Amino acid sequence: MKSIFIILFLSSLIGQLKYPADSLLASSELSIFKKFGLLPIAGWQRISYNTNLFNCQFYPSCSNYGAEAVKRFGLIRGGAMASERITRCSPFAFHYHLKLRGPFHDPDGRLIDLVLQKQLHKTQKSPLLAALMSAILPGSGRIYAGRVLDGIMGMWMMYLVGNSAYNAIKNERPISGPLFGIAAGFVYLGEIYGGWRAAKFYQISEQGTKEKSFLRTE
Repeated sequence: MKSIFIILFLSSLIGQLKYPADSLLASSELSIFKKFGLLPIAGWQRISYNTNLFNCQFYPSCSNYGAEAVKRFGLIRGGAMASERITRCSPFAFHYHLKLRGPFHDPDGRLIDLVLQKQLHKTQKSPLLAALMSAILPGSGRIYAGRVLDGIMGMWMMYLVGNSAYNAIKNERPISGPLFGIAAGFVYLGEIYGGWRAAKFYQISEQGTKEKSFLRTE
């Protein structure tokens, strides 16, 4: 496993920059910790970019979103944001995007969802309470914020990864145990962020008009 990461890292540094995450790995401005967080993304792009089976419905794609989040906010926060995005990349994403009148990417019609966002109207739900609820019960903050289907997906994701981590650690598996444990930690943090984000950006005003997140271009 370690050799795979080393080969991937070295090939990204000295090889042709074919995949988006590779340019970040080759950058001298990013710390080694951020680059370590980008390695799984670079590995995934080598799979997803060579088949149409894993086309992402979002723009930017989940892998590019995760790479940008890690670049801007570091390994911990960026990894949590990437996990939160993956949870939202479900069959329900299109429904919620239409409900909030979200923008579409003209060339291919994907759902635009950038890392940096802002909104013009005050939220009707408490982002802090939503985050606290998800810290107690992952997914519940999204449900409180009105994104029930996303909340169910968050609960299911936390169960799958958490249960895998528990069984791997219980059976003393030296590689999968720590890997699943780390993944479960990021999913948990992602659910806390997801509860906060859902309450912050995805609300319906008192007048019944749908608010939407306005995208920064900075």
